[in-house]
Amino acid sequence: MGRKGSSDKEGQKKRDASPGPEDDNKCRVCRFPLLVALFQLLLGVAVTVLAFLMLAISPSLLLRETPHWAGIILCLVSIVGFILYCITYAPDERTSTQFIVKLLYFVLCTIGLVISLLVMAFASHHYSQTSSFSCEQVGEDCVCTLDEEDPIARTFTYKEVTDCQAIIETLPLYFLLHIILNILQALVCAVGAFIMWKHRYQVFFAGLQIGSSSTQQWQKV
Repeated sequence: MGRKGSSDKEGQKKRDASPGPEDDNKCRVCRFPLLVALFQLLLGVAVTVLAFLMLAISPSLLLRETPHWAGIILCLVSIVGFILYCITYAPDERTSTQFIVKLLYFVLCTIGLVISLLVMAFASHHYSQTSSFSCEQVGEDCVCTLDEEDPIARTFTYKEVTDCQAIIETLPLYFLLHIILNILQALVCAVGAFIMWKHRYQVFFAGLQIGSSSTQQWQKV
């Protein structure tokens, strides 16, 4: 009788500890937070819009100076994240679609992290340059130098700029905003990649069936 009572109590504890339908929904939200994809989308749109605003200053700005491509890539990453959130969750990744989308999202988050760091490095370099520019108006163009006293100093010509103040004041501000936005992008992508890695290799389901054969409840270990 004592052993039977103790086994009943242990079985009751296991049933209480096993996740129900509501716990499974919470676990699904934990596996992929919706806010991560939402932040990626907002940051991607912000970087893209800011890059096109920079092109409005001068069409001669280089592609690395207007990284709209980085924002577009992050928007694609967020779309994959939304798709992953909508996929029906199954323990042990029993559906190939779930595994493929999770792997794709992890890879894209890693790529987004690297791209954000590269854009941040370029933006920091250009910010330091434009902050020390000495510019003068030459016709419809703005010609800038790093050191106006150096006769062989490198010159930068920005075409179709009617006011050099846009290069001296506005352009460094845009580069500073790019630095901030891409730092946030890198952090969000790192969080997304970490969540995918953690729940892929640190959290798994033991496959233990508790209760009746008609109702499968998986215990998270």
